[in-house]
Amino acid sequence: MKTIQWFPGHMAKAMRMMEENVTLCDAVVFVLDARAPASSYNARLKEVAGERPVLYVLNKGDMADGGADEAVALIRSGGRAALKIAAPSPASLRPLTQAMEELVAKKRERFAQKGTVRPLRFLIAGIPNTGKSTLINLLSGGKKAQVGDKAGVTRAKQWVRCGAFELLDTPGTMPPALADQRLARRLAYVGSVNDDILDKEEVALALLEELWEKYPDRLTGRYAIAGGTPLEMYEALCARRGFILRGGEYDYTRGALALLDDFRKGRLGRVCLDSADDLRTAGLV
Repeated sequence: MKTIQWFPGHMAKAMRMMEENVTLCDAVVFVLDARAPASSYNARLKEVAGERPVLYVLNKGDMADGGADEAVALIRSGGRAALKIAAPSPASLRPLTQAMEELVAKKRERFAQKGTVRPLRFLIAGIPNTGKSTLINLLSGGKKAQVGDKAGVTRAKQWVRCGAFELLDTPGTMPPALADQRLARRLAYVGSVNDDILDKEEVALALLEELWEKYPDRLTGRYAIAGGTPLEMYEALCARRGFILRGGEYDYTRGALALLDDFRKGRLGRVCLDSADDLRTAGLV
């Protein structure tokens, strides 16, 4: 499979913008994808945060299985603040705001002692398509941040007032280099890498191989796949869905798009692709 790298010019600009504006913030919220929490962690953003307290939010928790809960527990075991939510759900609002309040409690107390009155400010950061803007809309009670299911929707910073907080929404930013291609492929699966730069058929083959290793019943249940090589499973998927071209050839392009769409929309069930070892490799624990 071709090496996956994606760091367009606007991301370099976004990193500089965050470095300049983080001085205005009291704390940082890193938004991760609960289906791939290690893969969606950009260690460069931790450098941007510096000594400020950080809350790790594993978003899209409604699409993740117990592996995401284990990831939260492991992150917490290292003394870091973390929780799993599903940002579109109102039920996520209370635990999220509580976690944010706990993160800045000491600073709020110092403000009270000094008589300082101003909202506590959070930098909201993460890689593309982890749901940063959806999280901000949950906190603000309305559609104040631009939302989309395509990587790279937010291109400029946005300040949003949310009750006792002010939030700085920032563009999704990838690491300048994706050193671990296993994790890079998982970002392609979940839609955090621009699809336009990907060979979707190669991505589909890799995803089928990984799902058969970890969740074989999902492929059997939806596509009647009974194992085999990734290509044999790919062709079984195409046959099941009727993706056949004239002359009897398989329509691999339609098969890849269908598989990725099913996976990203949760039709293959809840998953968590990253292991505890992946979390350690990424530096989250």
